[in-house]
Parts: sequence; C-alpha cells; structure tokens
Amino acid sequence: MKPRRRLVLLLWLLLCSGMTEAIEPITTTIAVGMAAALTGFLARYQNILYYFHESCRPEWISFNRTGLQADLESKLFGQHVASRIILKSVSGFMNNKNPKKPLVLSLHGWTGTGKNFVSKLIAENIYAEGMDSSFVHVFTSELHFPHASEINTYKSQLQQWIKGNVTNCAQSMFIFDEMDKMHPGLIDSIKPFLDYYDKLDGVSYRKAIFIFLSNAGGESIIQMALDFWKAGRDRKEIELKDLEMSLSLSVFNNKKSGLWHTSLIDKNLVDFFVPFLPLEYTHVVQCALAQMAERGLKPNQDVAHQVARECVYFPKPERLFSVKGCKTINGKLDYYI
Repeated sequence: MKPRRRLVLLLWLLLCSGMTEAIEPITTTIAVGMAAALTGFLARYQNILYYFHESCRPEWISFNRTGLQADLESKLFGQHVASRIILKSVSGFMNNKNPKKPLVLSLHGWTGTGKNFVSKLIAENIYAEGMDSSFVHVFTSELHFPHASEINTYKSQLQQWIKGNVTNCAQSMFIFDEMDKMHPGLIDSIKPFLDYYDKLDGVSYRKAIFIFLSNAGGESIIQMALDFWKAGRDRKEIELKDLEMSLSLSVFNNKKSGLWHTSLIDKNLVDFFVPFLPLEYTHVVQCALAQMAERGLKPNQDVAHQVARECVYFPKPERLFSVKGCKTINGKLDYYI
C-alpha cells in the first residue's frame, strides 16, 4: 500500500476506533468529518497535480490540427510540398487511436529551409510545453554521438533512452538532428522500435513520433527546383511524386546521410521523405517580415528587402536560391532595427 493511503487509513482508524469514546460526541463528529474530507482531498490530490505539473495526459498532450495548419500557412514559406505532407501525416497519425506503428518522418533539404522550424511547430501543436516538454527529446549527432569508436555504446544508450522514455509516456517525440553527420549504422539500432510490433518487452512504441532532419538529398531537391525554373514552370507545380523516389534513393546510397543502406529504408519504415525546397529571394523577404511581426514590430518592407539583398544566392549565374535560406535572417535584422 502506498504511504499516502496508509496515512489516510491510520487516521481513519484512530478517529473511528474505540479511542474516540473518550472524546465528546460533537468533537468526534467534527474529527470524523475532517478525516472524511481529508480522504476525499487526497484521493483527488493527484488529479489536481496533473494541472500544475506536466504529465502524459490529455491536459498536456492534445493535437491542435487547426493550429498546425495555421502555423504552416503563415510561418513557413516556400514549402508547399512539405506543408501538405506534414499536415496530412501528423493529423492522420494523431487522430488514429490505434496506429500500427510509430510515425516516422525524414525531413531533407538545404540549410535554413525550415526543417527544425517545422519540428518545432509540430511539437507546439501537440504538447502544451512545446519543445520544452519533457516528452520531446532532441538528439544532435555531434553533441550526443561525437566519437565513431563509441558507436556500440551509443547504440545501447540510445535504445535504453528511447525505451525508458516511451515507457514513461507512449506519446513521446524523438527528433534526430544532423542525420547527415551521424555515424553509419547507428540509427539501425532503433529499427525494432519503428517496426510493426504490438509490443517489445512489454512496451508499445506505436504512438511515438520519430523525426529525422538531414541536409542529405538537398542536391537532388535543388536540381529539381532548378529544372522547373529553367523550364519556365512555377515551383508550386512540384509535387512529392517528383522527388520522393529520387530523394529516398539519394539518401539510401549516400554514405554521409546517416541513413546509408539502412534497414529503415530497406524495410519501408520511414513513412514519408519530406523534401524542403531551396528558398528564393521572395521567401527570404517573407521570413524577414515574419521575424519582425514575431518581435512585436511593425513589418517594414524596405528593411525586409535590405536584409534579403544581403544574403548570398546560388548558382552564380542565376543567383536564384539563398545559400543559408532564412537561417541568418534573425541576426541580420538586429543590424537594421
């Protein structure tokens, strides 16, 4: 029996036993009434705590589809393909009360195109605490797995970490950043957790979300966007089917992708390879305006264009795509505001 319950039981016995015969009747009645009230309070105490301390309950974990859609439409620029996939895949998964496997998304694209930002938006629309939630776990290759010689240790630690956290909360989210810097073979250690198993050692992983972030495959995405531009076609005509196969093959055959010859791809455990297109000048302007609004400032078109003009673009003849996407916009704004 738990200590709190033993305490309540002991108090109740003391008040209701023969010892109360020596107490005046009215005093006994008050005491018994107080004990009953205390018992009721303690029974509800844990439920009250749920509202003040994050827990794996609906009060703290609840999917906001409308919020995610609004965020993707108003805060993510130049990523019509990624926005569509993210909204549909996350919505479908979160609305499925009995998923057959965890949701596994692999986000690919050039730096500064919004991969980390989208992960943040997903977390903010599922967890009340967003990225600060104790149920959102971020792994960065160079920080958490720096030494190739320790790969076996990392595999064991990673498995134990995921198992422990999913045991604590089935609806946990795991974000693996810098997948292109991860040691080959390391990510295969979590394959069992991503597969179609009901339970592994008594633990179900089917309600967890795994998100991989990588620059790998960015070249093939850029080439597709460039081809569309050269053909005079609108980039909004690009669809997932134009990129998915070439992207998955590119990542699978790239020794520096973190997913090189991985069984995660071979066994079709990645639900979606999500391409992030390179950002153009107009998108950088939009990023600058959005940053101003986020700071509570009145958006200034002149400043936004100044910031965008300072960015470096490629390829050299066309100067079409921003080398760093929107990654340095926040810092550049400090100079002008």
